[in-house]
Amino acid sequence: MSAPDDKSPSASPPPAAMPSGTTISAGGNAENKTRDVRNFVASIRFAVEGFFAALKHEPSFREDLLFVILLVPFAIILPVNAVSTAVMIAALILIMIVELLNSAIEWTIDYLRPEIHPLAKRVKDMASAAVFLSYINAIIVWVILLWPSNAVWRRISDWFVSTG
Repeated sequence: MSAPDDKSPSASPPPAAMPSGTTISAGGNAENKTRDVRNFVASIRFAVEGFFAALKHEPSFREDLLFVILLVPFAIILPVNAVSTAVMIAALILIMIVELLNSAIEWTIDYLRPEIHPLAKRVKDMASAAVFLSYINAIIVWVILLWPSNAVWRRISDWFVSTG
């Protein structure tokens, strides 16, 4: 039997070409599992650093976070089922996710092309439109999930009347 040629789909790539943390053996070994845990911990650390960088450098992200912090408790106390509550909270978190992506795109464009260019503006405008659509999505989700329940709207209006 001949050795597989380099173009064969069953041929394994050389170790240098394999992604970090990838194992060839089916069972893996303790060293690879330790490396996987370290990679996972490092990934979490980088994610936390990114979150705090956005808090520090992005006013829009801080505004979105405040919006989410204010609405999540409201979503929790509304008289809707747990699935509706989870979907409403997920719609809010999506706003923050899209804002993070928008900020990353804007910072990358500014780094690569500090001078104004029509294509750079278009990319930034599209990323901003994604944030806008995530807000529209959250509004639609909340209205759809709350609309059928007249008790929810009654409770909301009673609250506004009693505080006003």
